[in-house]
Amino acid sequence: MLKEYKPIIGITIGDPSGIGPEIIIKALEKKEIYEECRPFVIGNVKVLERAAKEALKRDDLKCRAIDNPEKAEYEAGIINVMDCGEYDLTSLEWGKEQRLAGQIAMDAIHKSIELGTEGKLDAVTTAPINKVAIKMVGVRQAGHTEIYLDETKADYVLTMFDCFKMRVFHLSRHISLRNAIDYATKEHILNEIKRIDYQMKKLGFSNPKIAVAGINPHSGEGGLFGDEEIKEVIPAIEEAAAEGIQAVGPVPPDTLFSRGKNGEFDAILAMYHDQGHMPCKTLDLERSVSVTLGLPFIRCSVDHGTAFDISGKGIATNVSMVAAIETTIKYAKALYDAK
Repeated sequence: MLKEYKPIIGITIGDPSGIGPEIIIKALEKKEIYEECRPFVIGNVKVLERAAKEALKRDDLKCRAIDNPEKAEYEAGIINVMDCGEYDLTSLEWGKEQRLAGQIAMDAIHKSIELGTEGKLDAVTTAPINKVAIKMVGVRQAGHTEIYLDETKADYVLTMFDCFKMRVFHLSRHISLRNAIDYATKEHILNEIKRIDYQMKKLGFSNPKIAVAGINPHSGEGGLFGDEEIKEVIPAIEEAAAEGIQAVGPVPPDTLFSRGKNGEFDAILAMYHDQGHMPCKTLDLERSVSVTLGLPFIRCSVDHGTAFDISGKGIATNVSMVAAIETTIKYAKALYDAK
């Protein structure tokens, strides 16, 4: 019998003034993770040791420095770490936006992109960063997704929420609601349906069923409550169907996610950020994992921020980080199996 493939998973350390380092330590205490993958932290040993000592009140953290994740040994109880630089942590404070913290977070992201594009890891799990801190070191992008898109030179990225039986994609993300409605054109919707179909097939779905959300109440009710469905959404769905894609809708958003939770669809395309985010985060904030598809590698993220209000206190739960790592493993294996 062939041995089950164990993907190499890089975990970026996130903002060291937030809860990222401590929840990484807590998550990697789970032996089951080492049974399913080869995990290592991209960041800095001293940052992890600081979190262990100051936040978790532990002096027994075992770390091993590595320079090549493909040749490293992976053993539960020992955290492999690829150091991204030498830092003076004496000025680093918990729960505060700082230039040093932004630099450490960005160095880890840059290293993960380098390793991913070189094929030295299969997937990345990202701990949370602080947008103000990364701006202090000159980052112009809005966040993780845009950084990975630009620096990998990917043609596009898709943001997908993995939540219960749902895989929720978003036509638009960080733009105003008014602009999001204007963005929901036939061209954009059709392109997104095609990309979802392609990415889902890469993950092993032979003929994915894609539900497309309406924009207006009751999907416009035949034009009574808005005509965006008639002018933009339906024509995009019909053209996708004509090309052999199993796209259905527009499905009224007030029932779409209940049906999706029951497994009726392989994927859901939400028309704007909150339409897709709110149901997933309401169902389970800590276990809703953000997945970025379209990069040369899988990237998954915890679905919370740096939590400055509780950082350094050792009380942050590892639930979201564990869910993010497990989801990263799931899709990294799916990609491997589908090759």
